[in-house]
Amino acid sequence: MDLGLAGARVIVTAGAAGIGRAIVEGFLAEGARVATCDIDAAALATLPASVIAERVDVADAPAFTGFIDHAIAALGGLDCLVNNAGIAGPTARIEDIELADWDHCLRIGLTAQYLAVGRAVTALRTSDNASIVNISSLAGRLGFALRTPYAAAKWGVIGLTKSLAIELGPDRIRVNAVLPGLVAGDRQRRVLEAKAQKQGHGFAEVEAAAFSRTAIKSYVEPAEIAGQVLFLASRNARTISGEAVSVCGHTQMLA
Repeated sequence: MDLGLAGARVIVTAGAAGIGRAIVEGFLAEGARVATCDIDAAALATLPASVIAERVDVADAPAFTGFIDHAIAALGGLDCLVNNAGIAGPTARIEDIELADWDHCLRIGLTAQYLAVGRAVTALRTSDNASIVNISSLAGRLGFALRTPYAAAKWGVIGLTKSLAIELGPDRIRVNAVLPGLVAGDRQRRVLEAKAQKQGHGFAEVEAAAFSRTAIKSYVEPAEIAGQVLFLASRNARTISGEAVSVCGHTQMLA
């Protein structure tokens, strides 16, 4: 399928590794022009030279909104914003979670999306194929014990997405969320390891429990998430907005 994204101007937050990098590489393969930011300068340095890359902590509001401004100027406009930045947050019972850890998780996973959209929306209004794709999580639909800051942020992303879809629809800006399940990579492994340690179980036991509630018992590859994002950014999805699309192998519960 020709996605028709050649020449599209795209910003992807946290695009140096994992899901974000797969999204960046997917857009590049389609001929899009891409700008990204990340906190990991070493990983940013490994991106293709054509990518506009800047080391930014999205929790630093002035620096982050400055990046959005710089990226739009460098790209000469904007057609798609992909809000990918997020962190796992603490693994702990609610009474043991520090306020600073709670705030930091929501600042990166939710507040940064609000900041990016607020800064980018003027440029998006001038595009003839404008879209926003917010990365949420299956934890934003099912909840996640011992991971309440993360789940709260990801539920917030869905609320933000659906509200913006209504607000920005008259401007012909589509807004959707993608909800990854168990994604292959170091981050998912660290999450399961933290849960295993907290529960006093072995890693294999916790991993098996996670897959026991999933119909397709395999990790989701970052490229599969990227494929869904690219489709939603394409004209093939011109009437799709306000959706929370799960890419999770049909997972019924997170535990």
